[in-house]
Amino acid sequence: MFAGFFDGPEVIVVLVVILVLFGGSQIPKLARNLGQAQKEFKKGLNEGAKDDADSKPSD
Repeated sequence: MFAGFFDGPEVIVVLVVILVLFGGSQIPKLARNLGQAQKEFKKGLNEGAKDDADSKPSD
């Protein structure tokens, strides 16, 4: 979807803006929280798929 959106200098600009907005000390906390959110999301997807598989009637 955004394959060509961030090329070369745009990535650097985005990283600088993030650094300015959140500050250097907040970036590790932000990254840790994003990692935990991703882990919980994947866990929820796996549990949902498992529930769907368990609830399907067998023929």
